[in-house]
Amino acid sequence: MAQQNLSVSSETLPVQAPGIILGIGLGGFFDGILLHQVLQWHHMFSDVYSVNDVPGLEMNTLGDGIFHTVTWISVLVGLGILYSRVTQQRRQVWGSRVLWGWMLVGWGLFNLVEGLIDHQILGIHHVHSGPNQLMWDMIFLASGVVLMVIGWMMARSGRPIGIAASEPMGRNG
Repeated sequence: MAQQNLSVSSETLPVQAPGIILGIGLGGFFDGILLHQVLQWHHMFSDVYSVNDVPGLEMNTLGDGIFHTVTWISVLVGLGILYSRVTQQRRQVWGSRVLWGWMLVGWGLFNLVEGLIDHQILGIHHVHSGPNQLMWDMIFLASGVVLMVIGWMMARSGRPIGIAASEPMGRNG
């Protein structure tokens, strides 16, 4: 039984790193598309450069473009690592709770790091500027923690790819 647990644990590792990297990229896309573009609550440098004049809007658009480029590269890197690690049952990996759990961990990690660095430490923008901006920033940080916890629980409870359904599951399976 102990040998089987080691086997299950080692099989979850191939999707952990790509899942986290994909989650970071997809979380960044969600932030950039919803908060920057659709709701227009903030832009990359909206607390440094005004969005009410053309030069400020140009600088914020450039910042948003660089931000989206980094998130896009993150998704490509995550997909590349995932493709190189999953040699069998490639189609089944997309239904794996393990992969989707690690992707949620990555998204939560994005929210925590981006929220702490850009919102709190550098102050280059806030989730939604105004009288309740600290509340919005804290909700964003809390969502990162919630996503990480849910993702970690999913990854831990999922069946790694390559484990037959008839085999007993170990602690991590």
